Amino acid sequence: MKLIIANTGSYPRAGDSPELQTLRKTIAAVDRGEMTSADLADAENEMTRRAIEEQARAGVELLTDGQIRWHDPISHLAGKLAGVKINGLLRFFDTNTYFRQPVLMGKPERKGPLVVEEYRFACNALGQIPTGREGTVRVAVKQVLTGPYTLAKLSLVEDPAMQPLEARAEAYAAALADEVKALGESGAEFIQVDEPAIIQVPNDWGVFTQALEPLIRARDAVRKAGRKLQLALYAYFHNPAPFYEKLAQLPVDALGLDFTYDATLVDVVAAAGSPRPLGLGLVDGRNTKLESPTEVARVVERLLPKIKGERAYLGPSSGLEYLPRDGAAAKLELLGKIRAAVNG
Repeated sequence: MKLIIANTGSYPRAGDSPELQTLRKTIAAVDRGEMTSADLADAENEMTRRAIEEQARAGVELLTDGQIRWHDPISHLAGKLAGVKINGLLRFFDTNTYFRQPVLMGKPERKGPLVVEEYRFACNALGQIPTGREGTVRVAVKQVLTGPYTLAKLSLVEDPAMQPLEARAEAYAAALADEVKALGESGAEFIQVDEPAIIQVPNDWGVFTQALEPLIRARDAVRKAGRKLQLALYAYFHNPAPFYEKLAQLPVDALGLDFTYDATLVDVVAAAGSPRPLGLGLVDGRNTKLESPTEVARVVERLLPKIKGERAYLGPSSGLEYLPRDGAAAKLELLGKIRAAVNG
């Protein structure tokens, strides 16, 4: 069983030192009219490079671009679709962050790339960073997408045709399916679809699974064209234990779970097993307290024999934007210590 160290998604956009305040200062200057959108793009590029470098230095093998360009997980995607305007701020689940709520003025439609260029930039940036592990471990970029059900659930509606949740989810799914195809054509081999809303509203399971189907078909089309692509589903911010068996049967290539909400999830997974690789969110992405590598390693050792697919992904329970930057780096470095304890 191969245990891969993976970041679950976001990384802090700022830090304490002056050079790590670049993006925050640039955003403020743009708002005052003192800098331009080109200056903002330069700052985003610089902080994205830094996020990728820090992940690689911490030993992450499947990293992200840190979602540095994302104001939030909802409006970053929805705001690029035709038929959508962005409204005011709402709290993002039970976190200390907010998202700008989409309002559907019509059917949300993809008119151009959403994150393809961000993915390409991240790959180029990673290629310019020496990892010190050439020839032994392949370091790669995965792309994160917020899933169609969560986007639909957190959107307001002004177009009556989009009032049914099914209609909203279907429209978002069509747009995201096109993005999955474009990412696959751009060389993406691992796409993570985040659906934190579904484990909080289990009565919508039928809507959720129906919205997932176009993304699965898009993955299959990419594979049929001769490219490698894995599609993973990640759920966090709530206890997935009551829905684990249904989640485990979804036609995805990997399933990422937040193990920090309820310790019984370990028992559930150990008893039922997993028919596919799991993302083991055993390190709390929202708490600076560092877990014991030995204790987490014991949990990993208990779960690995129950997981099919010859690999598992060890990572934070969620993105790391909820932590100070040094705390986020410490959490990623902890993952390597946990794996060393497992292997030792």
